[in-house]
Amino acid sequence: MIQKIDLFISIFYILLILLIGLWVGIRHRNLSKKNEAKSYFLAGKSLKWPAIGLALFATNISTVHLVSLAQSGFDTGLLSGNFEWMAAFTLILLALFFVPFYIKSGVSTLPDFLEKRYDRSSRDWLTFVSIISAIIIHIAFSMLAGGIVLKTLFGVNLYVSVIIICVITAIYTIIGGLKAVVVTESIQTVVLLVGAAIICYACYQKMSGWSAMVDVLKHEQQTIKLSMLRPADDASAMPWYTVFLGYPVLGIWYWCADQTIVQRVLGAKDENHARVGTLFCGFIKILPVFIFIMPGLFAYTLAQTGNLDLSSITSVGANGEKLVDSKGIYTLMITQLLPSGLIGVLVAALLSGLMSQVSGALNSISTMVSYDIYARYNPGIGDKKLVLVGKVAAGIALVFSLFLLPLLNKYESIFNGLNDIIAHIAPPITCVFLLGIFWKGASATAAKLTLWIGSALGAMVFIINKIFTNTWISTIPFMMMAFYLFCACIIIQVTFSIIYPVKHTVESETLYWKSWKSPLAAKGWAGLGNYKTLSAVLFITMAILFYLFR
Repeated sequence: MIQKIDLFISIFYILLILLIGLWVGIRHRNLSKKNEAKSYFLAGKSLKWPAIGLALFATNISTVHLVSLAQSGFDTGLLSGNFEWMAAFTLILLALFFVPFYIKSGVSTLPDFLEKRYDRSSRDWLTFVSIISAIIIHIAFSMLAGGIVLKTLFGVNLYVSVIIICVITAIYTIIGGLKAVVVTESIQTVVLLVGAAIICYACYQKMSGWSAMVDVLKHEQQTIKLSMLRPADDASAMPWYTVFLGYPVLGIWYWCADQTIVQRVLGAKDENHARVGTLFCGFIKILPVFIFIMPGLFAYTLAQTGNLDLSSITSVGANGEKLVDSKGIYTLMITQLLPSGLIGVLVAALLSGLMSQVSGALNSISTMVSYDIYARYNPGIGDKKLVLVGKVAAGIALVFSLFLLPLLNKYESIFNGLNDIIAHIAPPITCVFLLGIFWKGASATAAKLTLWIGSALGAMVFIINKIFTNTWISTIPFMMMAFYLFCACIIIQVTFSIIYPVKHTVESETLYWKSWKSPLAAKGWAGLGNYKTLSAVLFITMAILFYLFR
């Protein structure tokens, strides 16, 4: 349980974010009366690169990451860092190849882009999948992680605490729109990073430095925890080749084709701001390994030396063995390693992660429901009605997410549960987007069939794994399953593109790259701010980091 001062800091922070979100959103809309819908959903196309980069990071990093990455650091060491650092390569792909089409086409949503490149059926299916994934992946999992932390710290019911925080978040998100979301996300990112840095420093000091941690790992014969690229026979079921084959399938969907993430890019002032903001996020993604995962690894070594008491999260198994519920390791570090006052700051950081993730997802859901569903059946609808529909949709999505919490709580690892679901959703979407912008021959009929058949395959495999746990399918790591499903989708789309040849429209003719050199044709800003320079620096930096922690 935390002290009154920590509770005060937490409540003050929540109310401050609420007031800032409301003020920014209402003020922006009052200044943008000419196009209320664009102002609400896309911030009036006014976002600059710092806000875009910070908002992308904030929408990605939620309480799920703070809690689950610390858990994975405790359980498997730096292994889950692959998801953070591989994201940088995917963001380079987004900046170089996807952003120009998104900005040039002037779309409000990614399903809208898919219609311009393919047809209406593809748009409808992506809208449906994107809304469902936003509810499950971006909202419900964040609620679950936030609820676990708040329950441990405050002793309140998991559902009560989550409902209160999410209702407050929904108020400024629904009223203020994307501008309110991006500004509050930028603030929350700073708070989140400061809080994570504090707990990392506290763990480091308690452990007496890096060398002391390495000595403990050597003594426990666990130096493999310092390695991110594991051998083929590693017990983690995530050896190095699964990272390089499976992650791009997940990452391209998540960073390049998921509305909740890419909406920050769609609200960019221009192409350069969109590209540089995306790459800025890529550089920030270096941090999570050190400030989110590393504390969990420090916690493991502290526990081995008796400097961290695990009794509150330890139970006795059927055979008398001790079972540690590592979901609560982050909360344990906060309460045992930090003084009162700083605990309140860490709680504020955790709340930042929860609120930013939920606000971003709600805004994206409202945008897709308004533009991709309601406006389709009600052409010529006024801005006020469009915004109202979006607000109602966000409220319904929030309520629906709450009902999913008991189901998702059955996963032993929150982070693995999250990626397990993504692995079965992503392959067909990644396929149609990649082939759509890189291959002239990708046809609309083939894209539609790939989305339908690929999604059905993913759902079928997922259900089989959950019902029949002893089949050969259940032995395939989820990263490799994503790769196999992606390969199947490639075969499906290429085959049907040959059977049903493409018939380009005037618009779709401009939405694929004629040559690999085309993405680099735009000069960009001069100096270090040039997107080509930044892409090269980011790529080299990540290659060096992977080599050092191989």
